[in-house]
Amino acid sequence: MSKLFNLNDIKLTKYLFFTGKGGVGKTSTACATAITLADLGKRIMLVSTDPASNLQDVFNRKLNNKGVEIKEVPNLVVANFNPEEAASEYKESVVGPYRGKLPEVVIKNMEEQLSGSCTVEIAAFNEFSNFITDEKVEAEFDHIIFDTAPTGHTLRMLQLPSAWSNFISDSTHGASCLGQLAGLEDKKEIYKNAVNTLASKDLTTLILVTRPEESPLKETKRASAELKNIGVNNQILVINGVMQSHDDNLSTALYEKQQKALENIPEDLKTLTTFEIPLRPYNITGLENIRAFLKEDNIKYNENKLEVTEIPKLKNVIDDLYNSNKKVIFTMGKGGVGKTTIAAAIALGLAGRGKKVHLTTTDPAAHLKFVLDEGLGIRISNIDEKEELEKYKEEVLGKARETMSEEDLEYVEEDLRSPCTQEIAVFRAFAEIVEGSGDEVVVIDTAPTGHTLLLLDSTQSYHKEIQRSQGDIPESVKKLLPTLRSEKDTAVIIVTLAETTPVYEALRLQEDLKRAGLHSKWWIINSSMYATNTTNKVLKAKASNEIQWINKVNEISNGNFAIIDWKPKDVKGNELKDLLK
Repeated sequence: MSKLFNLNDIKLTKYLFFTGKGGVGKTSTACATAITLADLGKRIMLVSTDPASNLQDVFNRKLNNKGVEIKEVPNLVVANFNPEEAASEYKESVVGPYRGKLPEVVIKNMEEQLSGSCTVEIAAFNEFSNFITDEKVEAEFDHIIFDTAPTGHTLRMLQLPSAWSNFISDSTHGASCLGQLAGLEDKKEIYKNAVNTLASKDLTTLILVTRPEESPLKETKRASAELKNIGVNNQILVINGVMQSHDDNLSTALYEKQQKALENIPEDLKTLTTFEIPLRPYNITGLENIRAFLKEDNIKYNENKLEVTEIPKLKNVIDDLYNSNKKVIFTMGKGGVGKTTIAAAIALGLAGRGKKVHLTTTDPAAHLKFVLDEGLGIRISNIDEKEELEKYKEEVLGKARETMSEEDLEYVEEDLRSPCTQEIAVFRAFAEIVEGSGDEVVVIDTAPTGHTLLLLDSTQSYHKEIQRSQGDIPESVKKLLPTLRSEKDTAVIIVTLAETTPVYEALRLQEDLKRAGLHSKWWIINSSMYATNTTNKVLKAKASNEIQWINKVNEISNGNFAIIDWKPKDVKGNELKDLLK
């Protein structure tokens, strides 16, 4: 049995990185670690580089990317990097020196080249690199703690320095999605130092946070292996949300389900030093709860009353999707809320009503195959990013070879090494699926929130990027955005949990979707303890704390929401039918 997570049992390095799939509790663990160390008299800097950051929710105050003193915790400074703000600052740092010196048309061209989603990535990493190579910060703080993004995004971010450095050093024309005059050559040394810091076991500890469940553990295994492959070997594992006891049917089912997952933990993870954090019944916001997180249950029952007389069901959502004859259906939300399961259930429900359904995923950590098989009469597909990237590159180069000189081909080849190319390739594949759907309803299990928004953002830069690469714009791409923005054809189902952070994240997502011209009507609250009849004191307290968030979702959605109760077994195959009753 693993020991409880205790900072006294860990050799604390200067830099501590918490990472994991969205929804596993890495923010809670990072915040609790930061406050515990600060309370012990250590000078701590807590930093988030997550596009879907929720540090502001945790500390209940506005943060910035420079660092804010938390007055209730005298030794703690918290910084939150908003990638969009970082990208804006980064863009201006590149373009600013040339304003008034170059023609306006050139300035506009530079700004356009710096407007893609990968600019957000490089800007965030630019801030991150500056932070961990800043001698002043290093000297001022005993420990610098990073609450990094969900696994897929973290891996991309950590791989950026070598990817971009290679692109810079190999480039012969200076053409990239960073802009022709970006001149990142002077950043190479900073990036190199940042990578060396990440790989140093004396300076950096990577804390993989997961949950005692099959899917998060499998994804943690993948994350651990990929991080080791890029030299980050000093890793420990923290399993969050472990039931410590059980005394009714529901708590027993949860306990047994968790223990089975822990018994079958992937072999690669067994080699890591492992700790557990007990399941807590409260939302990890506010200093009292953060301080209690690593120490005690702090059981409190919420006296709020539910503002709806009858708990709505998923069946109501599917009835509406069927009756309104939707063609494209997204399930969207923060990672770990169950978008895959909901997408599969919606697909099954529509198929049961006679619709032809195509269920697909754009998630880099795709796990639809764990949930549903094609034996149920639903076509299932997965967009393989690597495969689509190679296919896209070859198509562009094949066309270019017909008319271009060798020198011009070199230019195109350099352009196609840009990290933005992957975004374009994936978006094109997605567009092709929608285009080829015919009379099928396309149900899309999207990636976690931050990645989803970046993926959708690539729709805006696609046209510019592909023109520079001398590729044709497929008709499917031209048609896709109007389809996505059509309330008649497209439905966006926002999936969340009845907890503070998932609800706020979903609300932010809804606002971002509105700005992108996408409309959302239905919300689904998944894995609700309130919808069960548990008598276990921890789970009952957890259920009571859900009420305010169910009421919040009811308000936000104008009553257009459904609740799915927590299930003791992984919902897959024919078991999905239980969600449709």
